[in-house]
This record gives sequence, C-alpha cells and structure tokens, in this order.
Amino acid sequence: MSESLFADASRRLERALKYVSLSEDTTERLKYPKSSLIVSIPVRMDNGSLRIFQGYRVRYDDTRGPTKGGIRFHPHVTLDEVQSLAFWMTFKCAVLSLPFGGAKGGITLNPKELSKMELERLSRGYIDAIADFIGPDVDIPAPDVYTNPMIMGWMMDQYNIITRKLNPGVITGKPVNIGGSLGRDTATATGAFFVIEQLLPKFNQKPQDTTVAIQGFGNAGAELAELLWKRGYKVVAISDSQGGIYAKTGLDIPSIRQFKETNKNIKALYCQGSVCHIVEHEVITNEELLTLDVDVLIPAALENQITEKNAQDIKAKFIFEVANGPTTSAADRVLEEKGIYVIPDILVNAGGVTVSYFEWVQNRSGFYWSLEEVNQRLKDKMFAETEELWRISQELSVPMRTAAYIHGLNRLGEAINAKGTRDYYLNH
Repeated sequence: MSESLFADASRRLERALKYVSLSEDTTERLKYPKSSLIVSIPVRMDNGSLRIFQGYRVRYDDTRGPTKGGIRFHPHVTLDEVQSLAFWMTFKCAVLSLPFGGAKGGITLNPKELSKMELERLSRGYIDAIADFIGPDVDIPAPDVYTNPMIMGWMMDQYNIITRKLNPGVITGKPVNIGGSLGRDTATATGAFFVIEQLLPKFNQKPQDTTVAIQGFGNAGAELAELLWKRGYKVVAISDSQGGIYAKTGLDIPSIRQFKETNKNIKALYCQGSVCHIVEHEVITNEELLTLDVDVLIPAALENQITEKNAQDIKAKFIFEVANGPTTSAADRVLEEKGIYVIPDILVNAGGVTVSYFEWVQNRSGFYWSLEEVNQRLKDKMFAETEELWRISQELSVPMRTAAYIHGLNRLGEAINAKGTRDYYLNH
C-alpha cells in the first residue's frame, strides 16, 4: 500500500492503542483487509462503442458480522481510497455497536458524463462482476457518493436475476416500494443532527447564537443544512462542487434547495411561493468556506479537505465531519493545538449505516417500521454512543476521534478474542 490515504487512516489507531489492552491477534488482524476485488466492467454505450470501467470492492473485517459499506461512482475512486473507506466502516460499525464489519466499493468514472441507460448498464455490470463477493449474509452494499436509491434498485434486481431469488437484504438504500426503509435517504443528515444537538449544549452553545458553514450541498449536506435551519441555527455558508455562497446574516436554505433542484447550481435566494428574491451574498470557493469565522464547520463533501496546509487557517470552534475522512491526521494535530473540537466521521455520519442496518433487519423479518419508529431508534442509538464517546474523551482527556477509536477497538478486540487468541491456547 502506498503512503497515502490508507496509511493516513491507519495512523489514527496509533494514539488509541495506548489506551486499550488488545491481544496480538487483534492488532495483526486489523493491519490488512480480509479481501479485495478489482474488476473490469464492459459497458455498451448509447453510441454503440464499448467502454471498460474499473470497479472495486473491499471487505475489511467481518469479525462482528457480514461486512457493510457503500458504493461510490467518482472519477477519483482508487483501490487505496476504497480500502481506507472500508477500514473506517469497520470502526464505524463497531462504534455504533452494529453487528457488521466494514466494506466499501466504487467505480472510477464521472457519472455526469453517462446517460441514465448507460448508468443502468454499468450498475448491473458491476453486480455481474462482484455477485460472488456479496450477499445478505456476507457483504451488503449501500449508496455513497453519486449513487442513489434507483441505482441500488438496479443492483438488487441484477443480484436477484443472477441468484434466481428475491434477496431484498442484499443491498440497502433501495427505493421504499421495493424493500427500502423509510428514513434511509435522510439518515446520514438526521444522525449528524442528533450528534450536534447532543454535544453543543455541553458547551452552552444555543442554536440561535450558532453560525454554521457546510462544505458540500449534496444529499447529506443539503438535508442537514435544512434541519439546522429549521432548528434555528444560522447557516451562513454552503458550497457544492462548483463553489459556494456566504451571507453573514444567514441563508434561506429551503429556497436554495428549491433553486438547486431546478437550476443545478446554488444561489442565495429568499422565496415566498414561486416568487424568489436574490439575497445579498458573497461568492466564495470551497477552500474559502473552510476558513470562515463561524462557530460550526461541517465538511460534507470528500476526504482530505482539511490538511496540514489549511488547518492553521481554520477559525471554527467545532468541526462535525459528515464526509468520510475530510481531515488528515497531520491536520488533527494542528486543530488540537488550536483548541478546536473535531467530532469524527465514524460517529457523525454513522446515521446512514445505522438505518441501513434497520433496513436489513426489516428485509429479513418482512416487517416494516414507520418513519417515526426509524427516527426514534436512530436517535436512541446516536445519543447513546455520542454520550459514551464523550465520557471516554473526558475521562482519558483525549480528543473525540481518539475516544471513538478506543471504543471501536475495544469492541473489535472483544469479538476477535471470542474466537481464541494466543493467550487462550497457551493457558488452556
């Protein structure tokens, strides 16, 4: 493995290892992924030409149960990135006490360049290539960057065709009318909102006095922006892949979402009915958004956004990581020295995998829950684990990220030890 994203992800464990008593078996098992698959996916394009796309699936660890993790479509997908994400998923599932291990998948492409029919052929071709690698008791994919319920529906259907069975539990994040769970499409944002609501009161930070900047206005970022706006937080800046907008007095998030759905870009608007007025605002870059003088910064785009280079310029008091791996380990050290609280991705964005777990349970039982029940179960789960990480952080005087890895390592260690370690075999 190159000294890259995975090496940086693994470095996060070093600090946590000082606070846990693990068997050699545990540390040895967690050094390497259980299995990695690279596939070529031939797709007949609409113009008759043939294109080959590179696809990946990594199952990192399945000690605690079948592996779980999303599938992303993005131009920068690599095996290194997928392995890192699978590693993070292993810890995320352990932190949330879900009976899953960690996995991840992806295809290297720009999905905006493909037609819907080409995307369907690609999605089905990916499942053709990895069908022996996944399954409701083995590895359960879900949506991630630039994938959605429709794509998950195509993938589940293709798996059903291959296996000649109906297997709704093979993939989560599906459309509700073919076995998806209510609340899954907004689960990442809802879970993050619960974490924010649980932690900010500990610092006497009230919604109406709290300014927020959100990098990434996709599914999770946009939904979280609206939840915070409705609760009374002052969302002053947002951005998407094209750039961002900033208004010191606050943005009208529902109006901006409505405009983006129609026009595919963002503009600071205030709308009453169908009448929209442009609000005074500054156009900013994604990089500038990260360094705004706000109370709460929420990176909700891609990994490696906050680095050693720009960490010194971060002015926010709190960072809640909705994206996977948005902060490098070198940046963590700078932020800690500055007294900035970083709440890690493996807690903050775990709402998605938690409701994916709920969907898998509903698929296997054939009994489906109301939206209220899903959200209440999610709230209970997020509150309980947030409180536990806060307790560990305070007791050991460590950052919340280290507390999360300590918590995850303890649960993974207990599961690995339950299968027998060197100490067991030598002493019995």
